[in-house]
Amino acid sequence: MSKETKDKAERISPYSDEELEYFRNIILKKREEAEKDLTMLMDALKESTENSSDESAYSFHMADAGTDAQEREKTYMLYNRTRKFVKYLDDALVRIQNKTYGVCKVTGQKISKGRLEAVPHTQISIEAKLKRR
Repeated sequence: MSKETKDKAERISPYSDEELEYFRNIILKKREEAEKDLTMLMDALKESTENSSDESAYSFHMADAGTDAQEREKTYMLYNRTRKFVKYLDDALVRIQNKTYGVCKVTGQKISKGRLEAVPHTQISIEAKLKRR
């Protein structure tokens, strides 16, 4: 089997190498933004934790402590959600590298370019997503 025939047999993605590069750039940009968000959220968590341990038990109201704890919890949840998003983006980069990107894992059909531009880490076409509801 020639190299070209072998490449075609292994290529599952309905998108050309140029299109895959286009999506790769979208994903890398989103990943860079998410990494900045992670840094900001981690800094906020560190600051919040340091501030809570600096306060004396008598210097603020119990309700303030509850609000601070709630804010820390929200920040932590957002941090975890953003980490998960980065993992999805990394997985999409692997699919691009393997040339399996852009195929719906439910229907096996091509995921539309518009959907991939909006949600570049998706593995499900809009049709499959709507059927799941």
